[in-house]
Amino acid sequence: MLDSKSKVIEYINALKGYEGYVQFSYRPIDKDKDVFVGTDPKIEDEAGFIYEAHFFNGTDAISIRQQNNTWVVSTSKNVPLDTVETYSTKVGLQVKMAQVWEAKADPLCEGMEVQMLQKVVFAGFTKGEKS
Repeated sequence: MLDSKSKVIEYINALKGYEGYVQFSYRPIDKDKDVFVGTDPKIEDEAGFIYEAHFFNGTDAISIRQQNNTWVVSTSKNVPLDTVETYSTKVGLQVKMAQVWEAKADPLCEGMEVQMLQKVVFAGFTKGEKS
């Protein structure tokens, strides 16, 4: 958990080998300032606050979400890429989102293990791939 906007900016600017995007609270995403495809993220302090940010390095996903007066950082290691869906964005890019499933005992199935969706994470941008 990060407790200030400056710490969030410092955390994001220290990421190496990740692509992703940042959503500020007071304006729409700017493709030139907030989206990082094939380049390390680098953001500047500006008005408002960082509402959310998502990054991916080919195997690991990082999600940052503002919650009350802190930012929650969630990391998913070894994201399975066999459950990826592609979506169009308003800035003309295609984003990939991966579903993370886990086998868990289900009381409605007499305790047998069933695959349950745990979360959906950002898995990068398409690079000339057909969607």
